Amino acid sequence: MSLFSAQLYPGRALGFLVLGASLHDILTRIKAEPQQFPKIDFMSGTDPLRKIVIGLPRNGLQLHFDGPEQRLRLIEVRDFTKNHIFLKPANDKERDLVRPPSTQGVTAQQPDAAAGPTFRHIYQRFLGPTYDGDYEPNQGSRDGLGTYALSYPGVSFAFPMKESDYSPSKDVVSLIPSTAIPVTMAVFSGDSWAQARDQLWTEVLPSVKTFAPLSKGKDSCPDEVSLVKIHGGGKLQLFRKWTNSCFWIHLGETTPQDLVTELGAPDSKHRNSDQRMYIHKLRTASNTNAPPNDNDLRNDLTDTDQSSSPASDGYYSNDEAIEEDSVANVSNEHWWNYFHLGFDVLVSTPTNPSQPPPSRPLNHGLPEKHIKSFRADRLVVTKVILHGNVPRSYPFNRHRRCRWEIPYLSYKNPNMTINSETHFRDVETSLLEEWKSIYASEEDARQKQRGMVLNRGWGNSPGSSCELLGGWEENGAAATRPGAGKKFEGNEESTTTLYAFPGLIFEVLKNGFVSAVQVF
Repeated sequence: MSLFSAQLYPGRALGFLVLGASLHDILTRIKAEPQQFPKIDFMSGTDPLRKIVIGLPRNGLQLHFDGPEQRLRLIEVRDFTKNHIFLKPANDKERDLVRPPSTQGVTAQQPDAAAGPTFRHIYQRFLGPTYDGDYEPNQGSRDGLGTYALSYPGVSFAFPMKESDYSPSKDVVSLIPSTAIPVTMAVFSGDSWAQARDQLWTEVLPSVKTFAPLSKGKDSCPDEVSLVKIHGGGKLQLFRKWTNSCFWIHLGETTPQDLVTELGAPDSKHRNSDQRMYIHKLRTASNTNAPPNDNDLRNDLTDTDQSSSPASDGYYSNDEAIEEDSVANVSNEHWWNYFHLGFDVLVSTPTNPSQPPPSRPLNHGLPEKHIKSFRADRLVVTKVILHGNVPRSYPFNRHRRCRWEIPYLSYKNPNMTINSETHFRDVETSLLEEWKSIYASEEDARQKQRGMVLNRGWGNSPGSSCELLGGWEENGAAATRPGAGKKFEGNEESTTTLYAFPGLIFEVLKNGFVSAVQVF
């Protein structure tokens, strides 16, 4: 394994590790280089509100991400012997934080090369003088050992210090011995560590695209989508993080050309061969003594994982009830996978979107598509799947996290926001209240909102449910993406439940948080 070498950009990055980058991008890059990063420790629960920590013990690094946005917020260097960090000021030669060992090993002139940088080297040579730091006592320490943070804009070094040795009247040079070695180095966004730590997890970080060393020589791409507002009636509003612009998707009207113009080309495409829920449409039709119409057949309970289904023309099924014309319709449907944006889009011939929510009049305050086509054979967007990228869920890291919000559920209660961080119990309660007028009774509502259980970890043979539920087939589109995911190993949450409401299907984990939501 070669030594991890990275240039320090105070307040912005350590090599390719850029503050504000998504967990999906960072983890995909790390997994794609197993020789450079042979061991990865992942620390997180399945609560999307909790922070996520990626440990790279062989490289002496720890990466900290917030939960809701999954952005890199803090880079920690915890072992200076396992990396080579350098600074390159403008019009000056390169400075090593710790001189890497020579081929002959550590020499007598390199006494600290195997331990870390000394305070003298940091203060005199590497970064230069700075203001006095801050002392943080460790309440749980028996020997009274705390931490003194020597802080620069965007960088800080933590030195161990006994509380009895600290005095606010002493300057930093008097407090820290010249040969003292820090236990950690932190890269963060802010003028000082004391100022940054209070807003470390919530600060709006600059776009990664504005970081010149990373974007140099790369083709420009549209700004990432930071939030999707689901307005009902087939209307989705996509917001961009660092601009005032937004993009509307009108189900049944938005074309593939519109998608490419606003979002760029998809990461992959594959043909939709999903007919798993067709039997439930046949059951519904038989119960009502009326044949299902074409729109109903297309708005079935499609699985919310469409990232790795085989791009084949065939469909494995023993159900002879599926009509040939329906299969022909499905063969024209293609999923566009935007892994780096966090969602998948179904492109097919037109279908009518779901009805608007009762609390919002038709087209109330929402824009319409200016140019419309009424050709029956045209291709348009008919479904969108937004992925939560919840840690330890089965499809983790196939997509980046896509945050969403349902504004019409806040009309009656402006103080309540239903979004991707909301527990499904509260989402379900709000949706049942919103749509109660369409049900004959409370019992009718309960019957129609029963959950349907999926298990994504059941094998991977051609006839098994792993294939039918979008598992990691070797010929799947996502299987070719280095570091984008892995086969089921038993420690993920493979069992989820689907809950359907008008225009929405939620895939819910055992802990009650939403893993994905489909809009149709």
